[in-house]
Amino acid sequence: MDMPTLPIGKPPLCRRWRDLLLVVLILLLLASAALAQGAPGARPLTVAFAQDTLGNDWQRAQTQGLEAAFRRHPDIRFIHTDAGGSSAQQVQDIEDLVARGIDLLITSPRDAALMAPVIERVKARGIPVILLSRRTTSDAHDSFIRADNRDIARQAARRLAARMGGQGRILMLQHIPTTTPAIERTEGFLEELRRYPAMRVVAVKRADSLRDKAILATEEALAEGLAFDAIYAQSDSMAAGARTALRRAGIEPRTIPTTGIDYIAEAREAIRAGEQDASFVYPTFAAEGADIAVRILRGEKVPHEIVVPSQMVTRDNVERVEPIF
Repeated sequence: MDMPTLPIGKPPLCRRWRDLLLVVLILLLLASAALAQGAPGARPLTVAFAQDTLGNDWQRAQTQGLEAAFRRHPDIRFIHTDAGGSSAQQVQDIEDLVARGIDLLITSPRDAALMAPVIERVKARGIPVILLSRRTTSDAHDSFIRADNRDIARQAARRLAARMGGQGRILMLQHIPTTTPAIERTEGFLEELRRYPAMRVVAVKRADSLRDKAILATEEALAEGLAFDAIYAQSDSMAAGARTALRRAGIEPRTIPTTGIDYIAEAREAIRAGEQDASFVYPTFAAEGADIAVRILRGEKVPHEIVVPSQMVTRDNVERVEPIF
């Protein structure tokens, strides 16, 4: 009895269905593997900001600015921490964020030396790092976004020299001394002051850019009987605190020329009122930081360092320059 033959080159229908099913299963397995490995678009990318403290107006505005900027990127999840003004906590926050799994780190180091090896370890794990305003003593970062603090300080010294006729005593209210902005704002000011031998800094009082600490520092200087003719405050928050202390002591702030840095709305009002002589625009770098982060995550090359221009604000131009917040 002859056996029926099948057409050459055409497998049985059941075999074709089996092969098709096998192909579908393979594709599903490949897709699952791609998702597990973090293929582009498979999950939101995580950008973490390890903030020094949210107790400072400027740094709080910086964090809020980053949040607002990243809201325009639904494929990026933005998270942040608050170290509460503790260098050790900021280090711990960064280590915790890396352990949780992040795609990019943004930070503003409270301690330039302490944070250097920490950032180096983050970079060694292949995680890009952006530094805002402050850097470390290491060069291990993808991009550092800043203003020229040394030049700002030099301009502040020249401004006070002009107001004081090149002679007098200055009280300096200092930002966090372990940060690079504080170091440069102090060194630049003192370097420029050498050009005016009849001017000198009679005291450097640390106030960490906080109003309450600036009030206490200024009250302490007054209680010590320290005589000063002008104030160089390394932030507008400290300038505001100094004005409060002067008023409590019965001293009219208009009689003590004061320069600050940041140019916040409070400084604008004080300049308008003649209670603060000058300020310097110091942006939070939030918009610039978010832009650089997005470019890095897209695989683009970015500048290793970006210097954002600043501007001195006095009564001559206060109505034409908008405060940073």
